[in-house]
Amino acid sequence: MQPPAAGEFGLIESLRALIELRQTPPAVPGSPHSLLVGIGDDCAVWRCGDTTQLATTDTMVEGVHFQRETTSWRDLGWKALAVNLSDIAAMGGLPDYALVTLGLPPGTNSEGLLELYQGLQDCALEFRVELAGGDVVAAGQLFITVALMGRAGNDSPFPNNVLLRSAAAPGDAIAVTGAVGASAAGLRLLQQDPMASGPTALLDAHRRPQPRLALGRLALSAGVRCGMDVSDGLAGDLQKVCTASGLSAEVHLGDLPVAAIVREQFPEGWAQLGLAGGEDYELLLVAPAEVLAAVAERSGIPLTVIGAMAAGSPGRVTVRDARGDPLELERMGWDHLDGGL
Repeated sequence: MQPPAAGEFGLIESLRALIELRQTPPAVPGSPHSLLVGIGDDCAVWRCGDTTQLATTDTMVEGVHFQRETTSWRDLGWKALAVNLSDIAAMGGLPDYALVTLGLPPGTNSEGLLELYQGLQDCALEFRVELAGGDVVAAGQLFITVALMGRAGNDSPFPNNVLLRSAAAPGDAIAVTGAVGASAAGLRLLQQDPMASGPTALLDAHRRPQPRLALGRLALSAGVRCGMDVSDGLAGDLQKVCTASGLSAEVHLGDLPVAAIVREQFPEGWAQLGLAGGEDYELLLVAPAEVLAAVAERSGIPLTVIGAMAAGSPGRVTVRDARGDPLELERMGWDHLDGGL
């Protein structure tokens, strides 16, 4: 084995290679109990009898993903579940059961924990998820881990009934749901003033993201095969799609759906926020233009085409400005092991 490459995603790739090398017994395609998708997508996917099951997990750590000075307990509970739901949405799936692990430092406020669970329940009721159990452990700093189980629907024309990062083709259009950059803009406002009270649209985007579950299922049923959610920054997440599909991509900055309020609040930095800010929890969908047009017609949420896939260096993402010149980005997105943003 080679030493892990730099950064979070280099490490993940090294771990994936090690697991695949030593997996015993190997997955058997077509078996009633076989792993279909392992490390490297938004969810693990396996077959259990006639059901295609999905599983994902995410952790939020105080001081890394949130500050208690700027995040209420109830909002923390909502977001901890919502970010996992977004992974299920990215596969076009349906969520079922969540397990919650709490890491609690000494003296943690028990009333706050009840509020946290109210936030979890708010999100669970909104998106039809059952909180099925979990664990509580002592820890040096507060964290919350959610493991979410779900399943694929039966309304896809494709065998595995899931969206995959690896299913893009040359010439496919690239689209993103909703708008990008609002969550990162909300975080910037809170970093400037932990007591900030507006613009509320930006603060809400950061504190209470809305997973696009219905749209993920709609896209799959309409014939989209490739997708992922925008959690670490649009440019960086598109780079992952390109790597998985062995393609490159070109994005036009002028087509990027960045809300007017983000441009107004950050006239010099809106492009970086929209391309690399992260935590938007929108969906990147990649498919022939006519398929995406059909999705847009049926969706109550805007779907904006921002570029196209092409044959070329796998993983290369080129962003072009209004003149058609390549745009130099400070960073492509968030990386836990490479200094973050």
